[in-house]
Amino acid sequence: MSGLPTGTSKKVQYILQNASKVSYPEAWPGTTVCYSTNLEHVDSWKRLTDTFYTQGKLTWEYTHHKNESVFFSYFPPYSNARHLTLISQCAACPTARVESLGQSLEGREIECISTGEGPLKCWIIHRQHPGETMAEHYAEGLLTRLLGIEMPHTEHEENNQPEGQVQDQVQRLLSLYTFYIVPCMCPDGGVRGHLRTNAAGANLNREWATVKDDYEAPSLERSPEVWHTLRKMQQTGVDVFVDVHGDEELPFNFISGAEHVPNWSKRLETLHGAFTAAYTRANSDMQPHIGYPPMESPEQALPYMNVATNQVSNRFQCLSVTLEMPFKDCLSNPDPERGWTPARSRRLGASVLDPLEYIAPHLRTPEEDLKLPTEDAYIAPTDNYQEPEVAPGEFQMLKKRFFSDVLEIHKKNPTL
Repeated sequence: MSGLPTGTSKKVQYILQNASKVSYPEAWPGTTVCYSTNLEHVDSWKRLTDTFYTQGKLTWEYTHHKNESVFFSYFPPYSNARHLTLISQCAACPTARVESLGQSLEGREIECISTGEGPLKCWIIHRQHPGETMAEHYAEGLLTRLLGIEMPHTEHEENNQPEGQVQDQVQRLLSLYTFYIVPCMCPDGGVRGHLRTNAAGANLNREWATVKDDYEAPSLERSPEVWHTLRKMQQTGVDVFVDVHGDEELPFNFISGAEHVPNWSKRLETLHGAFTAAYTRANSDMQPHIGYPPMESPEQALPYMNVATNQVSNRFQCLSVTLEMPFKDCLSNPDPERGWTPARSRRLGASVLDPLEYIAPHLRTPEEDLKLPTEDAYIAPTDNYQEPEVAPGEFQMLKKRFFSDVLEIHKKNPTL
């Protein structure tokens, strides 16, 4: 802020008068605005804990100092410049292969980084919803661990394992799997600043199959990002699939599955339980109890066969999950000053290698031979958790929703 006398400060109150008009206002209660005075450093962001939402308005305060610039955000961004740096770092790695699966509607490349020589094919995709930037921070953590690359302007990552153990684990995984990693599925939406859609206004996580007679998906005209990715998956096959997202409302990390798709079975349920349990053991920021309630019947699942997790699971008869991280704080390990952060997203991405190693011997085991410990048992999550009281007339938490349904919840066009 300019014009302030030296040594003085000024508190300013900011009010978003039309906050209730966004696509998902249910998420505002409990939200804390992120702020940074150094956009270049991705770990500089903190939270304004006095943020509040009432009467359809989001309000926060910030104390400005002389000649200081400050930036506010819903969640710390992942810039296109940083995305390109990540891709170039991967391209320079001798153990990685970078290819373009195709181009977006605006001509941007849909980059895929592959590594490993193992027989199992692991696909991990990020940022189908481009505003869920924690997903690409997660991808950065995963790729840093797998490839040994270093990204600029990040905090030093604490690792409880000795470096030799980390490298041994990576080598084991690269012999078990061939990885296909897409850091950003929706580059156009990321550059445009969209929360959930590509340049055509398509929600990519509703473009993985045709579920309505009058709407074909995926298509080169509306969703080339999914069309090209699915074509490559058909060429490689898929043994395990992880689709990485962020959830605006639930203050937890969690795993959502493909329950009751046509090919759902006790085998897939067992694998889902074991993967989630192993992830929870590997990283205390993951937990199995809070999340999207699973589908209760095949009839309920059929309209959602255009969701990536469901379509991939059914098409390849494989373990297929959606991983969600919070926009808010993570109540498993709360940190009100910073909330969920890019650094914790990176650590969660790096630690996915633990459940992937644990589950590898079982991925294609026949159902009758699949025996896992009781601590790996499948747990059906619920989104019913104890929240702070909400003032009368304010938005209440939705008690039954699937796959981060935003527009569907509000009875709007389900294809968007």
